[in-house]
Amino acid sequence: LAMLNQTEVREFILLGLTDVPLWRHLFFLSFLLLYLSSLLGNGVIVAMVIVEPRLHTPMYFFLGNLSCLDIFYSTVTVPKMLSGFLFGHQPISFAGCLAQLHFFHFLGSTEVVLLATMAYDRYVAICNPLRYTLVMSPWACVLLALASWSTGFLHALMHTVMTSRLTFCGPNHIHHFFCDIKPLLNLACSSTSLNMALLNIVTTFIALGPFILIVLSYFYIIFFIFQSVQTQKGRWKAFSTCASHLTVVALLYIPVFFNYTPPSSGSSLGRDVQVSLTYSAVTPALNPLIYTLRNQEVRSVLKTVLERKL
Repeated sequence: LAMLNQTEVREFILLGLTDVPLWRHLFFLSFLLLYLSSLLGNGVIVAMVIVEPRLHTPMYFFLGNLSCLDIFYSTVTVPKMLSGFLFGHQPISFAGCLAQLHFFHFLGSTEVVLLATMAYDRYVAICNPLRYTLVMSPWACVLLALASWSTGFLHALMHTVMTSRLTFCGPNHIHHFFCDIKPLLNLACSSTSLNMALLNIVTTFIALGPFILIVLSYFYIIFFIFQSVQTQKGRWKAFSTCASHLTVVALLYIPVFFNYTPPSSGSSLGRDVQVSLTYSAVTPALNPLIYTLRNQEVRSVLKTVLERKL
């Protein structure tokens, strides 16, 4: 409370994406469709993982976690953005702004760590199948999931606390559709050098660390497949189990590297907004499609569930 009382600005105004009425209506319909697709698609995956015994495996346990993350991730920013399309510039309190910043980075950081965990799961399943049930025991899966969520929470907490210590004395207009770190730092009256250092060093490490683990996991998977699997059919089957995960990794990491690694520090605000849109609204809607269209087991379970309902 003491930190909040030191700030002269008690409220920020989110300017959103555009002030052109036609574009606002088009954007509203487009992002509403994406948001509903994200809720429906990820919700179906979570429900299937819970109720279908065939999906009670480590891979689908982590997929269920990923789908939960995507539901929460898009919910942090998209409803406020949709409100902006309908009613114009959106006010948000300083505490609300910090909460949005915290949960956005909490869920985003958790997702990158979880994707590394899923890559490790695929590595053990393909390269060490005889020890798979021992290494990826239910208790180990729970611990890995908890570690992913905890890492994301602590990383976001660091940025939230550091941002709350800044002084904001005006202006209070944020050229973004949600309270992200860099637009807020641009409005601060006090020094932001430590905040920028943490953003460039710690956040880059959070993004690069899991990415390196993912690359190493798939390097060993590819090496193992070409060394140990002799038939083309066997190789294709092994690769197909990883295709969905690799696609999701690419969809998340390409915009993340554009937005939060040091080379993006000189990029335009418009570019940052476009990149943020990709992984906050588009990616959560695409992930369920990727996993259902490319995964035969998920398609089979979904077909069985639909046939029961009909």
